[in-house]
Amino acid sequence: MLRNPIYLLLCFVAVHSQAQITSFDTGWAFVKDVDSTITPALFGKNGPLPKWTPVSLPHTASLEPLVITGNQWQGTCFYRQFFTVAPANTGKRLAIRFDAAMHEADVYLNGQHLSHHLGGYLPFEVDLTGRVKPGVENCLLVRLNNRDNPLIPPGKPIKTLDFNYYGGLYRHAFRIVQDKLHIPDAVQAGRTAGGGVLVRYEGVSPQAATVVVQTEVKNDDTDTRSAQVRLTLTDADGQLVGQLTAPTASVKPGDYARFTQSIPVPMPRLWSPADPYRYQLLVEVVQQGRVTEQQRLMPGIRTIRFAADGFYLNGEKRIIRGTNRHQDYPYIGYALSDNAQYRDAWKLKDAGFNFVRCSHYPPSPAFLDACDALGILVMDAIPGWQFAGDRVFQENSLQNVRDLVRRDRNHPSVVLWEASLNESDMKRDYMEKAHRAVHEELPFADVFTCGWLDAVYDVFIPARQHAKPPAYWNAYAKPKPLLIAEYGDWEYYAQNAGFNQTAYGDLKENERTSRQRRGDGEKRLAQQALNFQEAHNDNQQGKAIGDLNWLFNDYNRGYAPDIESSGVVDIFRLPKFAFYFYQSQYGPVPDRAGFGKPMVFIASDWTPASATNVIVYSNCEAVELRLNGKIIARQTPDRNANTTHLTHPPFTFSVSTFAPGTLTAVGYIGGKEAVATERHTPGPPVGLRLTIDRSGKAPQAGQNDVLFVYASVVDANGTVVPNAAQPVRFTVAGDGKLTGDNPIKAEAGVSAVLLTVDRKAGTIRITATANGLRGSALVVPVR
Repeated sequence: MLRNPIYLLLCFVAVHSQAQITSFDTGWAFVKDVDSTITPALFGKNGPLPKWTPVSLPHTASLEPLVITGNQWQGTCFYRQFFTVAPANTGKRLAIRFDAAMHEADVYLNGQHLSHHLGGYLPFEVDLTGRVKPGVENCLLVRLNNRDNPLIPPGKPIKTLDFNYYGGLYRHAFRIVQDKLHIPDAVQAGRTAGGGVLVRYEGVSPQAATVVVQTEVKNDDTDTRSAQVRLTLTDADGQLVGQLTAPTASVKPGDYARFTQSIPVPMPRLWSPADPYRYQLLVEVVQQGRVTEQQRLMPGIRTIRFAADGFYLNGEKRIIRGTNRHQDYPYIGYALSDNAQYRDAWKLKDAGFNFVRCSHYPPSPAFLDACDALGILVMDAIPGWQFAGDRVFQENSLQNVRDLVRRDRNHPSVVLWEASLNESDMKRDYMEKAHRAVHEELPFADVFTCGWLDAVYDVFIPARQHAKPPAYWNAYAKPKPLLIAEYGDWEYYAQNAGFNQTAYGDLKENERTSRQRRGDGEKRLAQQALNFQEAHNDNQQGKAIGDLNWLFNDYNRGYAPDIESSGVVDIFRLPKFAFYFYQSQYGPVPDRAGFGKPMVFIASDWTPASATNVIVYSNCEAVELRLNGKIIARQTPDRNANTTHLTHPPFTFSVSTFAPGTLTAVGYIGGKEAVATERHTPGPPVGLRLTIDRSGKAPQAGQNDVLFVYASVVDANGTVVPNAAQPVRFTVAGDGKLTGDNPIKAEAGVSAVLLTVDRKAGTIRITATANGLRGSALVVPVR
């Protein structure tokens, strides 16, 4: 193997002096609910408009209440930025790329209209070449409208939609300065199976693989230009695997040149959920010996195959154990930092899931990056839910299909493309076009589409409730891969009542539903976990290649006045009992990312009101339960109708009578103690304990990083008091701010608020106080 990391470092340094793609997140000003007419005043610093508010991206157009009761903000807002361009750059290609703008965007430069973009989830570029004034201030103005629009997917009005889409420039923006002979963004290029860099793999085995890299270079100059493409592939430690330089190609004005190069990789380390190993690929455009542009990618070499008998990763059959995720946070909607996206993925992996469906719209690129890094398989999805629209809507939806694939095609985590309008009355013509679009964009054997209807698509992804009980999908006989995309909620909530949520809105049976909040108590949280267990076990008795529970986190939705609470974590990402049921299905051998360790969890608060049949979730071979040091029993896992197909069934212990004190659960593997945990009977509340949710990422300055801060109400021994509901007030000192209801009542003994880290590294001090309780302070280091 070639080894020359010093040379590689020099390549990276040289590139930075040429093409520049830099953050354009700071320096914006924002105003909303003003006259949407474009006037000269919008482009001047002293216009008659109400005061502009300085903001940075990601940014939400409106802070919403914790529970959005059908009155989410919709309207017009403006973002404005003044910037200068050095005269030396006026001969280059200049552009601004927006990762997302919700959901109808008009972009103006110095009063001139440049772009009209429809769609709130996928990126677009605005070309400024030849339009900016060099050496002086230019004004870029973005007008956004997030009102209901039946032409823009998802198309359905928010008040009848099962999720919310929010307003604003809620993802990143980038300033692009490139040579006019450059690698175009794949979405902006709009070329079938082209544009940008496309990475695929051939001949993959444990002994060898080939990384095939297709690069397109575009010439926006007025003269014919010549170029080469140089590839440098290194392993995760920076050691050189291979390097290639393509022969020189001439590119006519306005035209493209395509370079296809193959790098052999001996003894490749293959990407998988257990070992999400990625290589480093540097793609350079070289003109007359000078590097003028580069792109860095992190490919994960792997093979996938979906068949009627299972899902195969790297030639081995794997069981899909997944979940669905909505991307919003309380209060700020979609405006999550990249670190917050990572923390969601980290929690999802920590919960034991190996697969996530991005329901029901494209996720942030940062979330997919996190799935690549942590080892989470992904079903990528276009915007759509119970709305098929007219011809124009469907044309826009089909463009979403192509843009989604072009944006996300190089992520090793993405294994399925949901080119389907979920639970919508799609006609066959639309499905055929959507399915074909994916395969035209990626004309390779290991590419798979999926849809909720049993036609056209490569993989059938119904919800469990789309079939009738008791068999649900266990009698499915067609020779097509079947992946159950939703289960555990609707069949328990509405007794298989179909999709008429208005008519069945009152069928909330507390002893049956999976929609349980943390504050609903042990009995109802245990019922939720049992519902998921029962359905997950039953799903595996048929031909399903896996299943995805509904869902990972609680969320707001337009059609209902309450939070949808069937998540295994709540809207603040605090776990419920069901979280630990799924966690117990992974391991007990840790993967390379550190997940799947031996675990044990007691699903009880151990109070006088607690059940004396104690459920313990564990991935161990046996569990011993003790009460105040006395052994109750050492048991193997439960065996009953709801455990027949579980990887690790729960353990149910019968405790004769309640006695206050300490429950201890000890997990054993190979007859030896592997892990232990305790539950203490809570006493009266005496104080607060502050914690911050890092979930694999420390707070970071200058990124609009946002984190959850938790204040737990504790007794004298530090045990959380689960029935505590006192209002807690948070304060902050340092370069950060708090967002949320403040004070906010504790739920199940815990209050939560959002902390946004500003631009300075250092420390932030957070305090929490409540009447009659000892306060708490926490110093948070910020890098």
